[in-house]
Amino acid sequence: MKLVRYGAPGAERPGILDGDGRIRDVSNLVADFAGEALSPASLERIRKADLAALPLVEADVRLGSCVAKPGHFIAIGLNYVDHAHESNMPIPSEPVVFSKAPSSISGPTDDVVMPEGSEKSDWEVEIAMVIGTAAFNVSEAQALDHVAGFCICNDVSERSYQIERGGQWIKGKSMPTYGPVGPWLVTRDEIADVQNLGLWLDINGERRQTGSTSSMIFSLAHIVSYLSRFMRLEPGDIITTGTPPGVGMGMKPPTYLKRGDVMTLGIDGLGEQRQTVR
Repeated sequence: MKLVRYGAPGAERPGILDGDGRIRDVSNLVADFAGEALSPASLERIRKADLAALPLVEADVRLGSCVAKPGHFIAIGLNYVDHAHESNMPIPSEPVVFSKAPSSISGPTDDVVMPEGSEKSDWEVEIAMVIGTAAFNVSEAQALDHVAGFCICNDVSERSYQIERGGQWIKGKSMPTYGPVGPWLVTRDEIADVQNLGLWLDINGERRQTGSTSSMIFSLAHIVSYLSRFMRLEPGDIITTGTPPGVGMGMKPPTYLKRGDVMTLGIDGLGEQRQTVR
């Protein structure tokens, strides 16, 4: 299934794409895609529904983040060898874990609004996982059983706040609109091999990032298992898993976002995002 949330910011409703790619409203089956609504039982109820009988949604509606109100918005850094090299950082021996504020989350085509004084805002196309079943101290073999599905995340980052201001990376990762998520939450059964998906990102129509999840240092299953040793992952938590090479910080000379720039990004099977920088 491809699950969406549509409507005005703060008033999104849950929906599903039908076989023709049109949105059908599922608010009679689930209040929103958050928390326990992402459990296997809840998703199975939606899966069994007669989509043709569900209300059809207008075609040009805004899409919000495909997940509402995650308790955690966890991120993994330096998870591709070439990205670690371009960042002038060592290859990690364990996953580099940090957080983005949940208030950074926005829709897949919402504007990205740079804070006043930002001069080093950067792009990062990433595949994210959404937890469907609570996970604590789970094995790598069982880890993906706890995942409801996958989506795109643009881990927009203000590098001066992240690297030059001391403390933890969360400061450079958490501005409002710096976490576009979606367009769809694609359930796990639709992705044959999550470790063999292409990722790409363009700036103003020029390719900047190209990669594959096959090049990750730590697999998605490893990441879930690893995190679950240190915290209880809850339904609705988002885990975004690192970016391939091609970020602005790694260019020579470094090149960062400017107001008016357009970011377009996608992942095989997970759709595309498009944001204008304001």
